Amino acid sequence: MYRTPASNRLHIGIFGKRNTGKSSLINAVCGQDIAIVSAVAGTTTDPVYKAMEINPIGPCMLIDTAGIDDEGVLGDERVKRTQRVLRKTDVGIIVVSPDTLIDKFEEDLVANFTAKKLPFIFVVNKSDLAGEAAIKFIQAKGWAYLKVSSKTKAGIEELKTKIIDLAPGHWSPIPLVGDIIQPKDNVVLVCPIDSAMPQGRLILPQVQVMRDILDNNAVALVTKETELADCLASLKEKPRVVITDSQVFEIVRDVLPPDFPLTSFSTVFARHKGDLNAFVQGVYAVEKLADGDEILIAEACTHHVQPEDIGRTKIPTWLLNHTHKDLHYEVTAGGDFPDDLSRYKLIISCGGCMINRREVLHRIEKAASQKVAITNYGILMAYLSGILPRVLQPFKSGIVAIQDKKV
Repeated sequence: MYRTPASNRLHIGIFGKRNTGKSSLINAVCGQDIAIVSAVAGTTTDPVYKAMEINPIGPCMLIDTAGIDDEGVLGDERVKRTQRVLRKTDVGIIVVSPDTLIDKFEEDLVANFTAKKLPFIFVVNKSDLAGEAAIKFIQAKGWAYLKVSSKTKAGIEELKTKIIDLAPGHWSPIPLVGDIIQPKDNVVLVCPIDSAMPQGRLILPQVQVMRDILDNNAVALVTKETELADCLASLKEKPRVVITDSQVFEIVRDVLPPDFPLTSFSTVFARHKGDLNAFVQGVYAVEKLADGDEILIAEACTHHVQPEDIGRTKIPTWLLNHTHKDLHYEVTAGGDFPDDLSRYKLIISCGGCMINRREVLHRIEKAASQKVAITNYGILMAYLSGILPRVLQPFKSGIVAIQDKKV
């Protein structure tokens, strides 16, 4: 159950006022007591994430949030954290009880879901109790709803089916590499081992790409950049594609014959998790950078920072060598992402393997709405290495026009 990464699970956000039974609903859907339930209003304080395998939904992430009507200084902060959950929500559930007075709190949620084009449904919990006020209001608005009872389990199976129906199109994202390889193809994966590599393990993007290759009945050949030449020499025919860590682009480029297809793990994830075209268009903002410009490095994980950290050390060094400009950097990590992006001239996102597709798309959409260029690690490094067209070649279908030369 826990082998599916959190970022690959359907994220189901549970929202509503205090004491509408949000935690009880989660327990009923899961069939076990995973959320604390109490008659005391405000029992849930911070968003609680629970990875589950729920039949017939499959691997998902349930997010129990604080009441949207929480009060006081701490209450305001809890509400803000609840609102941030919207960034990563794939399907929203707004929980009310039969006698709930639906007002601005729920209407603001609906407005947020509608603006973000997120599917949602009202769940009238505690349907075993008397009351029709909530249902009449929902019907008058024309909003979709289901009646359930966390106590009797009435309507719970119907809710699970509805969640599947509501799952948005981006929940079935573009494959990692399954659409660019064929069964029995050889795919070479170049995985450098450096101080940032977890002891005894490969990093998640490498493992996920390897699994996708195996799922498509192709052959994955894993090597370090120092053994790449020997690996290629052992093959009877050229590989379908070579996928490398972006940090060794230039080494791999010099070893690989020009007609061998090449891309990177980060480029694969840019297409899989986000919008590859947006990242490609954004990278050309590098040429417009000036002294004093601020750049946001947006990481999705909270890894231990190494002396040669890619976001904090390597990228600033590469950009200095390329632009010869005095650029200023800010780094955010994990779920943090600024609401106001206006002071940045460029956002450079990591591959996004630790966050879900909805979160990556949210960041891209927010950057676009504030007219700030956004790219990602792999696209930037390919561009600075002068091989961006080559790195995008395996995914040429649907890719925007690529500028062969730096502008």
